[in-house]
Amino acid sequence: MNIAHNKLDKKSAVYDQVSKTSGTFASGLPDTIVIHYTAGPTAASAITTFKDVGVPASAHIVVDTDGSLTQLVPFNKIAWHAGRSAWLERNGLNKYSIGIEIVNAGRLEKSGNVWRSWFGKRYTEEEVVSAVHRNESEPTWWHCFTEKQVEAVFVLCKTLMKYYDIRHILGHEEISPGRKIDPGPAFPLDKIRDRLLHSDRKEDSDTPGEQSISTGIVNASSLNIRSGPGAAYDTITAPLSRNTEVVIRDKKDDWLQVEVKMTGWVSGKFIKKV
Repeated sequence: MNIAHNKLDKKSAVYDQVSKTSGTFASGLPDTIVIHYTAGPTAASAITTFKDVGVPASAHIVVDTDGSLTQLVPFNKIAWHAGRSAWLERNGLNKYSIGIEIVNAGRLEKSGNVWRSWFGKRYTEEEVVSAVHRNESEPTWWHCFTEKQVEAVFVLCKTLMKYYDIRHILGHEEISPGRKIDPGPAFPLDKIRDRLLHSDRKEDSDTPGEQSISTGIVNASSLNIRSGPGAAYDTITAPLSRNTEVVIRDKKDDWLQVEVKMTGWVSGKFIKKV
């Protein structure tokens, strides 16, 4: 993939312009990618919705089930994909981020031996997965993403990182918890993010006090992340939710230094190493 004049090359994507933007990004931006699912049946239906002037939503890219890409908004323009959102000290992620929409039905309801989407489409057992959402505690049913979609998103993100100073790769569910649930647990967001943003990590280090890097899963319903290894240290962001994947960077007594999208310390009693 290549990008010229803030558009993917014609071999990589079809361009179908959507004019719903808030102008050009500020200098140094975008630095964030936000992953969504369309909650609809087809790429065509998603693109039609984004092109509808009466719908206050747009996105930069739509990824179809076969991995093909349609670009709707140039990467230097602010699209309307994040809505009410916040991450760390920022509010309104539209003005910082590129929005990628993946064709997927999202959460499903089981009825007998079939699973149905909110728009009535039926799915077979091979097309669904039971999983716990990062902001929830009980498993529910989800429409699977295709391997071609996952690979296309990975390559697209990697390409965007070559042309823009991308520092964060987030799910809509992370910037709008309680309001949005996409892309959901069927999409391997944590693994893709770690491969893209931390691929230069060494498994072993000669640095004193630094052990081999491993990963873990939060097994408490809510886990504070602190500025240092102890309960007396201040919390530095919202608590981590159950099943959040973390990278374990260091250990001191019963406390682990972990990295999610930032670095801090948590009680090691509530991390299950994987």
